[in-house]
Amino acid sequence: MLVLVAPGQGAQTPGFLTPWLELPGAADRVTAWSDAIGLDLVHYGTQADADAIRDTAVAQPLLVAAGILSAAALGDVAPDAVAGHSVGEITAAAFAGVLGDTAALTLVRKRGVAMAEAAAITETGMSALLGGDPEVSVAHLEKLGLTPANVNGAGQIVAAGTMEQLAALNEDKPEGVRKVVPLKVAGAFHTRHMAPAVDRLAEAAKALAPADPKVVYVSNKDGRTVASGAEIVERLVGQVANPVRWDLCMETFKELGVTALVEVCPGGTLTGLAKRALPGVKTLALKTPDDLEAARDLIAEHANA
Repeated sequence: MLVLVAPGQGAQTPGFLTPWLELPGAADRVTAWSDAIGLDLVHYGTQADADAIRDTAVAQPLLVAAGILSAAALGDVAPDAVAGHSVGEITAAAFAGVLGDTAALTLVRKRGVAMAEAAAITETGMSALLGGDPEVSVAHLEKLGLTPANVNGAGQIVAAGTMEQLAALNEDKPEGVRKVVPLKVAGAFHTRHMAPAVDRLAEAAKALAPADPKVVYVSNKDGRTVASGAEIVERLVGQVANPVRWDLCMETFKELGVTALVEVCPGGTLTGLAKRALPGVKTLALKTPDDLEAARDLIAEHANA
């Protein structure tokens, strides 16, 4: 069983889209998306610096565009299941046929702007905790007033809150945590600080006409599979201010019998987690078009098996 997954914010790096735009038709496709959403994705994916693409309003549509583009470059691939981490859920909704490509990019553009505006209200951020016991870490974070915004499995939890709260975390790590790593994001996503963005996104979602997914769709709200397009969109809206439970998604992958996992561009984060949490599952991350041949081989091997 093959699952196709899409990474979330923080996976982007300067120039990461450049080699993908050299593929036949890719630059024209991304230019058309740019025109549709009023954001120059080509510029931000090829020339902009790290600070420019750290902007939530830019990073989110850039990631969804890269995910859709790299998945299309695989050819006629029909995964058995799809899932996405945070904003990657919108990419996954496009993979599953719940949203068309342009509809997905229009939604994520509005999501990014709404979340950027919510983040501007209070100076907030996110930091990854490496190591430690999840139950101990969650209790410690709550004591500091922080939210366990991403429970990623494989010993990784992401804390979110004000910069003062995150500074306190640096000085007072939970027992067993080896390191606290600040993330390249511009706010405390998936927390109460994003509540203003939920209302904006709910309004934007009214214009959508979602279809039911063509493949198994695993939601990072709770790791459940969701068969209704309308419910998927409802979850996409609420997810903005609720924690990401990628650990539960990986548990569902186990239950489904997933044997191979391919992470679309800019891949690496989710395959890293899978290697630790899903032993025996073959993984591959699409970082550049040079990875496409190996991905196709893995997919073919999986299909033959």
